[in-house]
Amino acid sequence: MTLAHWIVDGHCPVDHTAFNVDRFADGTHNTPAFRRERTKELLAKSFGAHFPNDTFKTARVLKRSVLYDRLKAAGAYFVESHGWEQPDWFAPSPEVAKIEAYSWGRQNWWDWHAAEHQAAREDVILMDMSSMSKFEVQGRDAVSLLNRISCNDVDVAPGRVVYTAWTNETGGFEADLTVTRLAEERFLVVVGENSHGHTETWMRRHIGADEFVTITDVTAGITQINVHGPKARALMERISETDLSNEAFPFMTAQAIDVGYFNVTALRVTYVGELGWELHVPNLHAVQVYDLLKEAGAEFGVRDAGMQTLSSLRLEKAYRDFGVDVDNTDNPIEAGLGFAVKLDKAGGFIGRDALSALKSKGVPKRRMLHFLLKDPEPLMYGNETIYLNGRDVGHIQVGAYGHTLGGAVGIGFAEHEDALKANIVSEGQWEIDVVGIRVPALASLKPLFDPSMARVKQ
Repeated sequence: MTLAHWIVDGHCPVDHTAFNVDRFADGTHNTPAFRRERTKELLAKSFGAHFPNDTFKTARVLKRSVLYDRLKAAGAYFVESHGWEQPDWFAPSPEVAKIEAYSWGRQNWWDWHAAEHQAAREDVILMDMSSMSKFEVQGRDAVSLLNRISCNDVDVAPGRVVYTAWTNETGGFEADLTVTRLAEERFLVVVGENSHGHTETWMRRHIGADEFVTITDVTAGITQINVHGPKARALMERISETDLSNEAFPFMTAQAIDVGYFNVTALRVTYVGELGWELHVPNLHAVQVYDLLKEAGAEFGVRDAGMQTLSSLRLEKAYRDFGVDVDNTDNPIEAGLGFAVKLDKAGGFIGRDALSALKSKGVPKRRMLHFLLKDPEPLMYGNETIYLNGRDVGHIQVGAYGHTLGGAVGIGFAEHEDALKANIVSEGQWEIDVVGIRVPALASLKPLFDPSMARVKQ
């Protein structure tokens, strides 16, 4: 039925992120060896307990960054995501980097992860984000293509980084990502590993018959090292001659900079809510750059950080993630991303009419909110029921523990019979059902951590 509606209507009526055929980025998952190993484990997992940090054991080490050995030696415990080996958290030594017992409570790695989180908020962290998908989009009509599929305006000056959503004709999400204009006819598109195949497909599908655009997947050749925290600038200034001041290198811009003996592309963006840069380093130089960052960062308390810390940091800032928090049945207006939707952009964009009609109705009845449990003990992972004044109004999309805010945090859509206005959010009695117990919660339309973005823009 879903496929029939998809074919007839041109869009999928349900969340397709888990079964869309273009979720596969390459042929890695389509070999006999992979299917032979993974299928048995998938069948067993279908009838087992799904712990939030559980990971596949079969068909592993399909994709790993050139920093893998360095990170393993630093105590990384790896999980798998779309074939990539990702550090989930770091133990004091490789020998103790193991899970003693899976549970829905605090596991043996909890304090190590909390220390990573603290380092991000007080000192500086390094994150290997090489799994992020990266595409160079070039040619005479590159800007026309990208502006046509982007809700935000990406026809900006070279050196600008633009956060944007991509939507379909109904206004539903197809991606959320950054588009960086590197030169007049050269762009860099960066998106999560879970959207690799779909992002490339969406771009290629919308190239006009008379347009000249080339799309090159450069993911495998680039190591992405994120440097974030209040001391990120101080660390970077130790190893680069580039002027990294806020005036010379402002937020949401990109530059080619020197790092030691090497030249790298640096994007001043964040997914953790702190000052910092994404360093896009050619694989040839990645180990040397990483070693340099570790050596120079020792005096600033630098720590490696993993996916658990990325999750807790970004959820304190209520940053969205397509395929996790939002999907093709959601839209940017209700998801609180209206600031990145330029309805008056010259030439429009795919989904503009649908989003304009939604915007014209005023405050939505369904909106994504940020939640913080008032009790510091319970944990949230996702799918917990949200209550407003005793009524079931939605569920948490994804949750983590906000070590800075002092309690579990999450984001989720809540729906009201009338417009869900700010006063209802601030004055309502909110509760989250955690394993059968309704826990009082704070709710907010804005991030509960640093809503003014002062830390990011310092």
